[in-house]
Amino acid sequence: MKKTHSLFLLAALFLAACNAPKTADEAAETAPSPADTVLLKDFSPVVVDNLPVTYVERAKFDIIDMHSHDYVESAEDIAKWCKTMDQVGVLNTAVMHCSWIGRPFEEVVELYAPYKDRFRFWCCFDYSDMSEAGIQKACETLARYHEMGAVGVGELGDKGEGDLYARPVEGKDIHIDDPRIKPLIAKCAELKMPISIHIAEPYWMYLPMDATNDGLVNAVTWHVDTTNCLGYNQLVQTFENAVRENPNTIFIACHYLNMNHDLPRLGALLDKYPNMYIDIAARVAESAHTPRATREFLIKYQDRILFGTDNGMEPDMYRNILRVLETNDEHFYIPEYGYHWALSAFNLPDEVLKKLYHDNAARILNEYR
Repeated sequence: MKKTHSLFLLAALFLAACNAPKTADEAAETAPSPADTVLLKDFSPVVVDNLPVTYVERAKFDIIDMHSHDYVESAEDIAKWCKTMDQVGVLNTAVMHCSWIGRPFEEVVELYAPYKDRFRFWCCFDYSDMSEAGIQKACETLARYHEMGAVGVGELGDKGEGDLYARPVEGKDIHIDDPRIKPLIAKCAELKMPISIHIAEPYWMYLPMDATNDGLVNAVTWHVDTTNCLGYNQLVQTFENAVRENPNTIFIACHYLNMNHDLPRLGALLDKYPNMYIDIAARVAESAHTPRATREFLIKYQDRILFGTDNGMEPDMYRNILRVLETNDEHFYIPEYGYHWALSAFNLPDEVLKKLYHDNAARILNEYR
């Protein structure tokens, strides 16, 4: 009995020792680490470096914005937008036509009529009837829109399932290299109307949603399921097919062709196809985390790059872009872009800025009048 009693006593002493209050040092050693408790989606760092912060109120040179949309509700909104454009240095803005935003093309032209010098209209392809006769009718509609003021076609949008941005119907399973729409693309060349097209999404949207994904925070929101549609490289190939087969038509690949991760590949396409341009719209975060590589690319291809926003009408939206293009600021965050990485600016030479802001677009649009 004495032996059994001793065992119980030892067990009780052991449990008491385990449950005894811990010293401060012991508690610190066993507390969860922030690395185990802070979620990546909540990562919101504050820069501690004593670095320049440059506020660019107005662009160095007048801007032609080649990528925006019908964000307004009324004529008063348009007047306010024009005031903002004056403040930041935008001469005129492309109003891209898409099913997901805005109104029918005829209504857009009517609403913006008092401000027509400040806006340039872009229209959709009509996929209502894909027969030979239907495509001919679509070509006639395109010509009518051109007479009403359309300077180009876009924004077309193919993220794998065809051109789903179109009005009055989606171009389900109709990709830009579809032989059926070749007459429409040829009509664009005849009318001198460039085609602006959104192909795919940033590459990390297609990668596994795990700890190896560099753009995970944003990618989980915009992840692309390619189970029943074309994947990234297939979409790029449809674009290249169309550019190659239609050398007299200008193609503008929106958002750096969503190829910020592989600028050498993008440059090779520009080298190969003189009828191809890119716009930089809505890809500040995707480009400014690799500032040296992107700066080198923008300088090398300075004659083929167009300014665009695609992010609304607010003054700070424009000024964030101007800061990245014009200044030498480094290691700053723009939380609205939804990534976890810091950005740094390009400090582009004036001659490059002038082409990117204005001259390249003016050349294209003057040729297409």
